[in-house]
Amino acid sequence: MHVPALPTITSSDPDLADLIQREASRQHDTLRMIASENYVSQAVLEATGTVLTNKYSEGYPGKRYYEGQRFIDPIEELAIARAKSVFGVEHANVQPYSGSPANLAVYMALAAPGDTVMGMALPMGGHLTHGWPVSATGAWFRPVQYTVRRSDGLIDFDEVRDIALRERPKLIFCGGTALPRTIEFARFAEIAREVDAVLVADIAHIAGLIAGGAHPTPVGHAPIITTTTHKTLRGPRGAMLLCTSDYSKAIDKAVFPGLQGGPHNHTTAGIAVALREAAQPSFSVYAHQIVANARALASSLLERGFDLVSGGTDNHLILLDLTGKNIGGKPAARALDRAGIETNYNTVPYDTRKPFDPSGVRIGTPALTTRGLTEAQMPQVADWISRAVDAAVKDDDQALDTIAAEVRELLSAYPMPGWH
Repeated sequence: MHVPALPTITSSDPDLADLIQREASRQHDTLRMIASENYVSQAVLEATGTVLTNKYSEGYPGKRYYEGQRFIDPIEELAIARAKSVFGVEHANVQPYSGSPANLAVYMALAAPGDTVMGMALPMGGHLTHGWPVSATGAWFRPVQYTVRRSDGLIDFDEVRDIALRERPKLIFCGGTALPRTIEFARFAEIAREVDAVLVADIAHIAGLIAGGAHPTPVGHAPIITTTTHKTLRGPRGAMLLCTSDYSKAIDKAVFPGLQGGPHNHTTAGIAVALREAAQPSFSVYAHQIVANARALASSLLERGFDLVSGGTDNHLILLDLTGKNIGGKPAARALDRAGIETNYNTVPYDTRKPFDPSGVRIGTPALTTRGLTEAQMPQVADWISRAVDAAVKDDDQALDTIAAEVRELLSAYPMPGWH
């Protein structure tokens, strides 16, 4: 059953309660390998389900537009202080509703419509809000994109520098959603200084790894850092903006009143809880285990004939190119889901297929690591992935159901926060 228990919902809205319980059960019984997902602690669940959701708090601590903030202000101040401590930054804004609005706030603070902005192309592993044409950031600004090399799937910094020198962008974004290798913040910073651009590090995927010391930090290289608070950081669905003091006023003004009204105080409380957890020694162990699991899984997949973008991983994420397996990413992801392995289909660099039916599947190890799995279980996970892909090619649903049963049996020994 769901933990915390849901007696009132069960009584007043049994249809919804049933769906929540079934989703919790699904999360317990499934290898959750979407790289952007995780499990929050019971403490985070409790914080996000409190009466804090009742309170409007437009403005910032000490400067609100509503009364009754005597307890809300200290909660936000606590989250801010913990963010500054965990990441070693001068200023933190914990109000953004999610990652995309956080990135939009950077544009609003530092750029004007029509300004040139630079980011990694979406099909190469970047994010929509780094200037991709279908995003508002591509429609309102003049985007230029850098890529990765065909030969090894790594960022070509000669290309990055050439584009920056030619286009002179106002902002340069580094980071993305499907980058399996270490982000070289220092090299981006050098290029940004050369063209007088502001470097923005989007660490949404790797924030927990950075907090735990398992990935280099952008602090000292990027004056502005954006991040979500879930994914590897293992907090609620929210976001933060971290920056040097030089940019604090412009960033805060862009978030409120520029883009948002009142913050979601229950989410702020959940962020505060997650940041306290991230400051504990055990969190560093967890962050390093995520990377160890991903590397072990990548090695096992390579042994089974999978083609991995860039040949492996340095972080929590692996991008599989299934071209050589004679199946697209979408049917493979659906087959894996039936087999109890939750992933997402994803484009790969220089993909010849359409984005809604691409060649790749993206997987990650944060949620598996939270459940307690280690390198010892990764060969078995790789074997299940391999068997499921083979079964998908053969339309063998019975084989997929067999794998799902094996997955459930394994996971029964690993507790899940939020389910008993």
